[in-house]
Amino acid sequence: MATTAVPAKRRSMRIPVTYVVTLVPVAAALNIIGGYIANALHLPVYLDMIGTGVAAIVLGPWWGALVGVITNVVGSFLTGPVNLPFAACNVVGALVWGYFHQWGWSKKNWSFFVTNLVVAFMVSLTAVPIYVFVFGGATGAFSDMLTAVFLAMGQNLIVSVFSSNILGSIADKVIAGYVALAIIEALPENLTANTQLPKSEGLTKIVIPLVGVLIGVAVAVITLVIAK
Repeated sequence: MATTAVPAKRRSMRIPVTYVVTLVPVAAALNIIGGYIANALHLPVYLDMIGTGVAAIVLGPWWGALVGVITNVVGSFLTGPVNLPFAACNVVGALVWGYFHQWGWSKKNWSFFVTNLVVAFMVSLTAVPIYVFVFGGATGAFSDMLTAVFLAMGQNLIVSVFSSNILGSIADKVIAGYVALAIIEALPENLTANTQLPKSEGLTKIVIPLVGVLIGVAVAVITLVIAK
């Protein structure tokens, strides 16, 4: 007998409602804290989508999207209304992480890394029109320094904003993806048994996320050098 589409349904049914109710606000809080720290320290990354990645992979893309919306709405009370339009970026990131995971694109280390790059690219595509048409190309974030550098090189505003945003987004989403992976590895096994993530045992559970984070940090350092 055919068993198509059954595993996905069973996976969602195994997640208790209490777990969902707990994870969504915790994931949003993780985003808000990370974003606040990045903003306060003027870091070249955003750190406001780690919880989005966790929720999108474990619970599903639309739960991740809900976490993203909560993050930006609540965050707007802490750092100002500039956060609100960028809720669209958090939603797009959640959908890419969540659906790529469901399609099996997170099973291997290389494809998980590529998934994070796709998240970065799609989030940047979403962010650029917001930066340009809502805020005139600048919001006071670190990426504005890079935008100024690219403008000085003779690029137009849209290309400059995209160039600066994609560098920061690659660093940020690679870091977010691998921190999310480490968090998911630490969750109870009965709640993550069916997550299609790179298989790892022993020290590799620590080494793989660490290497991923270090790659993201390396890209962030490159953006710092360019901005100087």
